[in-house]
Amino acid sequence: MADFNPDKPYNDLPDLPPPADILETTEILKRCINARVALAELKQAAELIPNAAVLVNALPLLEARASSEIENIVTTTDKLFEFVDMAEDKADAATKEALRYRTALFEGAKMVQRRMLTTDMAIQICSTIKDLELDIRNDSGTRLSNRKTGEVIYTPPVGQKLLQAKLKNWSEFMHEHTEIDPLVRMAVQHYQFEAIHPFTDGNGRTGRIMNILFLVQQGLLDTPILYLSRHIIQNKGEYYRLLNDVTQNQNWGPWIMFMLAGVEETCIWTTDKIKAIRELMQHTSQFVQKQLPKVYSWELVEALFKQPYCRINNLVSADVAKRQTASVYLKNLCDIGVLKEVKSGRETLFVHPKYIELLTGEENVWVYYAGVETEVAAAANEG
Repeated sequence: MADFNPDKPYNDLPDLPPPADILETTEILKRCINARVALAELKQAAELIPNAAVLVNALPLLEARASSEIENIVTTTDKLFEFVDMAEDKADAATKEALRYRTALFEGAKMVQRRMLTTDMAIQICSTIKDLELDIRNDSGTRLSNRKTGEVIYTPPVGQKLLQAKLKNWSEFMHEHTEIDPLVRMAVQHYQFEAIHPFTDGNGRTGRIMNILFLVQQGLLDTPILYLSRHIIQNKGEYYRLLNDVTQNQNWGPWIMFMLAGVEETCIWTTDKIKAIRELMQHTSQFVQKQLPKVYSWELVEALFKQPYCRINNLVSADVAKRQTASVYLKNLCDIGVLKEVKSGRETLFVHPKYIELLTGEENVWVYYAGVETEVAAAANEG
């Protein structure tokens, strides 16, 4: 658009939807099919985990860390797992904010089971992320700048009434234009939400949560386990370049293809991650059963995968054992190398190193417990 000026509020941001011929190219529709297949395989892989809490407790934390890092709020997955069940005031500021992202994602997933994505839901999600009572911004002067050069890249629309009208159109587009593939609608609505930029802070994270919630609402995911921010952070420059290209040139095609590729690639990676988690659970179960037959139960092993940083109370609340017995079990698991005892302030935690390494590693691989790999290979040769 020749008259676009990054220094002036973009009050002329076009309403949705874009022209149909832009959204329904052969290339886009083919990519939609691939992304849908990958989503279906992800759903199927998740269903094979015996307890859904294993994935729901882990994968959204990976999403929370990456989505926060996109906004230069940097923490580690280790810290998130360490503090996820503790009083929030014990964590550093970045970890607190990333944990609130996870909370907002969970709360949003519950809300979309009951109602459509709305402006009020976006306000509630952003308020949870920022730990503030927020509303649609009513101030001027909001500008997005290049962090390195200080150059103004984009000035979003101003005026609360205008923003509310734009958000109403945004919400209606998601739910009324069912003739458009939901994955295309997800990509389009994400651009629009970021362009409206309705809050003084937290827009990017809120928008990325909305992506996942929309997929849950459309039945393409059962739970919010898609780690989509991984694709964005790996292609951060391209992400912002393509957003800007839609703004300046209404060039929707490359942006939609980028988001569809992100869904497909992330689904494949997450599916592999889930398969590796399932295999490690089975292997750990066999190892503990052999090494500690009097201690072993499937419920005990499951608890170690629900909470990679396990506490005595986790076993008690899961009805695995009473407090004193639970403490003995955890120490026994340390003795055979499944867990490692660490101190966090005054509290004792029992870390599951193999699981942490699997969750935090880019490669979806894990290493056998000592001696077990030989036995597995021998059994395979006998077969």
